[in-house]
Amino acid sequence: MDKTLAVSVPNHAHLGVAIGRLLMAVLFLVSGLQKITHLAAVTTMLAGLGMPFAQGVALLVAMFETGGGLSLALGWQTRRVAMALALFVVPATLMFHSFWNADAATYSNQLNHFLKNVAIFGALLIVASSSLTSQLGKVCR
Repeated sequence: MDKTLAVSVPNHAHLGVAIGRLLMAVLFLVSGLQKITHLAAVTTMLAGLGMPFAQGVALLVAMFETGGGLSLALGWQTRRVAMALALFVVPATLMFHSFWNADAATYSNQLNHFLKNVAIFGALLIVASSSLTSQLGKVCR
């Protein structure tokens, strides 16, 4: 491990980054596995939104989320994977949580999901930009 990093960063910061990264991993693993196990429903939902190649898109998204979550959990290519997931969250949020188009009955729910995804985007940017993230991957190997 890089001695300068160990000196300049308190030990609990390493633990915080590791826990945060694992919690982000759980989110994407569960989401991806849910999509895999309910692929027909995800395909139907995407097709209903007019998504071309809905079945292929559903499968790709499920594999991307599952693989991304697994990569974060294992610390493999963490910075790149976190940035890819962050970039994925933006269009997903805009497409599926457009609270500005929601009726009164679903407005609050869509706004909450939108804001949750904004926070997820921020957390992924922290993981992607953290020098601790790359060091943790080296420590785990």
